[in-house]
Parts: sequence; C-alpha cells; structure tokens
Amino acid sequence: MMSIDTQVYCQRCGGATELRLHDGRERPKCLTCGAITFFDPKLAVAVLVEREGRLLLGRRAQGARAAGKWSFPAGFVERGEPVETAAAREVMEEVGLNVEIGALIGLYSYQGEDVALAVYIAGKSTGEPFAQDDLDQVGWFEIDDLPDLAFPHDRQIIGDWSSQKPAASNQQSDPGSRG
Repeated sequence: MMSIDTQVYCQRCGGATELRLHDGRERPKCLTCGAITFFDPKLAVAVLVEREGRLLLGRRAQGARAAGKWSFPAGFVERGEPVETAAAREVMEEVGLNVEIGALIGLYSYQGEDVALAVYIAGKSTGEPFAQDDLDQVGWFEIDDLPDLAFPHDRQIIGDWSSQKPAASNQQSDPGSRG
C-alpha cells in the first residue's frame, strides 16, 4: 500500500502524482495528464503436496519474507501465465518436483495485504524434493506435528484442505521417478 508521503510517478506520462480521493479511496492522480493509478493486488499461488499422509513444506531462506519459517511451495503468477501453470512451475522451482495441479483449495486475501493467494492441491507428483530458489530446507510433516509456519493463513489453508480432502484428493505419487 502507498503511504501519504510516497512519491509515485504516472504510469501513462511519467508526471508526478499526488493522492486524491477517487471512487471513495485515496489514489495517485497525475498532476500532468490526470490519469488515476489503481494499485491492483498481485496474484500468488501455493501448492499442497501430500505423500503418505504428510505435507511437503519448505523452510524460507534468509532474504525471503518470513525467513526461517516453513510454508508450502509458492510464488507469483507472471503476467499472461495461466494460474495452474504458475503453480506447477513454482513447485518445480522451489522443490524440484513435477506435479499435476489438482483442485483449487481456495483463494485467500486479507485487508491491507497486497497479495491474493490461490492455493491448489497437487495431484500426481514425481521425484524427490530438494530445497532451491528461496528455500534452504524441505521436509515432509504430519498434520499434527507441523513446524513454525510462515504465514497466519497457513493453518487455515491446511484446515480447508483437510476438510476438502476426501472429496478433492486423488493423491498419487511416484517418489522414485523424476520428470
């Protein structure tokens, strides 16, 4: 979110902006061309990968948001990229697994947060996970023995996944193959 004292330049002409009330909210308005800047949320994806009743989590490395805490393989959707493609890409980038993206668990957003998170269940996964990208460790965890989770919504996501699991989960894994 932009603070009152943040200088923002117009995306259309490059002119200076100042905050003005527009559609019931303060938004940057260009002093040159009058264009309004809308701060849209950034879409991220996360994937719950399960094997033998345990969830795959990665510990976030130094420099990452919530460093030292654990969360699901996740990352941002690139402009023009299908959300499910981004989800599979992020799992590969962070933990080196090929996954088929399954059902959507939910879409999570909160007041004041500029990221909306789409969370999926992994269908079939192949390979053995290893930490890369912004993770420094990976592990499989029982639901009742989770490490320190990175984000407040992580427990809600696990609860939502657990309640949907019988209907939405067709987990099949081949830990011995790499794809």
